[in-house]
Order: sequence, then structure tokens, then C-alpha cells
Amino acid sequence: MARLAAFDMDGTLLMPDHRLGEQTLATLRRLHDREITLAFATGRHALEMQRITRSLALDAFLITGNGTRIHSREGEVLYRQDLDPEVADRVLHSTWETSATVHVFNDSGWLTDRVFPEMLEAHMQSGFTYQLADLKRLSAYDVTKICFVGDHDDLCRLHIQLNEALGERAHLCFSAEYCLEVLPLGCNKGAALAVLSESLGYTLQDCMAFGDAMNDREMLESVGYGMIMGNAMPQLRAALPHLPVIGHCRDQAVSHFLTHWLDTPHLPYSPE
Repeated sequence: MARLAAFDMDGTLLMPDHRLGEQTLATLRRLHDREITLAFATGRHALEMQRITRSLALDAFLITGNGTRIHSREGEVLYRQDLDPEVADRVLHSTWETSATVHVFNDSGWLTDRVFPEMLEAHMQSGFTYQLADLKRLSAYDVTKICFVGDHDDLCRLHIQLNEALGERAHLCFSAEYCLEVLPLGCNKGAALAVLSESLGYTLQDCMAFGDAMNDREMLESVGYGMIMGNAMPQLRAALPHLPVIGHCRDQAVSHFLTHWLDTPHLPYSPE
């Protein structure tokens, strides 16, 4: 029996319209009633996730910013990590051969220098939004992460540029096909979940986790029970071929799997 369940949000727990389905919400409450600790592990900002958990009355730990922050169920900061200021300065003040938009995250929120209404569709339920700012004038201190949003092939070329410029001073990952993130070195959801689980007296073998993108890789491969979504990035499925694949987020597959796990754990699971 797992003692902690960690969930990615977009593409995993949330449906394609970025809403949490009623079946999923009911299943999360069943887990809570069974005294299984809940944790949301997401690239989204802590401020947004706190709004979401309050509105849904869910009692959960938060791993946000792809592992840069951990918050307790009461909202206390348990762990934080920011980009090396030299890395942030290099990324923000260099010229990159890309058409991607740039998005900066810190404790105050989400900053960008272009109006980008398409990006707000994923945040309609929470009302979380960006602030327009001159990114070249931002302080390189207290930058949590930097995201580039654009065409996947363009981002793959940018990944090469960033890797050559930054070397081993940052962690680069795709949180979606269209989103390349620059994170603090050693910072990922798996590392954050290890910190959280240890603080609760659990091991990673006591945890189960669900995800769909490359920023979920470290978390999924480190827990006792890792599940990959049927709509996952092909790169994730190729990287972790030994892990089971469940259904699509549009069908609330996490709820489908967990209902089977709670009610009929002795029977083999099928995503159909």
C-alpha cells in the first residue's frame, strides 16, 4: 500500500481543458480518507496551486515550479531553490537564436515581456496571470526558473545553445512539447519528492506518482509505483519503458486507475 501519492497536473490529473474532473476529485478525497498523503507536483506556481487547493478544499502538499518549492498543507515553505544568479543573468541578458517567448518565475509571480493570451487558457480556472515586465531589467537574484515557450523543433535547437552556454550549472527539461525550462542544478520533481517523503518519515518506495512529460521523469523512475499517462510525451515513454502506461487524461485515467487500485487491487489493471 502506497503511503503518499504525487500527481503532475497538466496532461495528468487535469483534463485537456485544464479542469479537474468530478470523478478525479472524488477519488482524491477517497485517498485522503484512506490516510494516503496527497502531493501535487507541478510546474505551476505555488501562488496558483494554493488558490486551486483552497477552492477545491483539498488537503495536499505542494511541489511547485518543477521542484523549486515545497509547501506544507498549511502553506509553510518547507524547501526552496533558485537559479544561480550568474545563470539567470546569462539566460536573461544573452541573445538566443529562437522565436520562443521568455517567461520568468519568482516568488512574486509570473513575468513576461509580451502579451500572450494563448498562455492564459491553461489558467482560466484559477485566474492566475502574468505580469508584463522588461525582462532585461530584472534582477538576476531570486529567479526561480526561466521558461521558453514556442515550437518544439525551435526549442530543441535552443536546448543545444543553452546547454553549450550553461554546461553543468543548470538543469534543462521539457515540461511540455512547447515549453523548455531552465531550472536550478539538481532541481526536479523527483529530488523534491525525496525531500518531502523523508520529512514525513516515508521512503520513495512508499510513494506512487503519475506524470506525462519529461519533467516528470526523475519522479516517476524513483518511486515505488510510477505510472505514465497514455497521452505522455513519446520521449518519456522511451526513457522509462519498464513503467506501466495508463489511459488518457481526457478520460480521467488517474481516477480510473486509482479506483481499481482501491477496490480490486488483486486483479490485473487494464486502461480500457
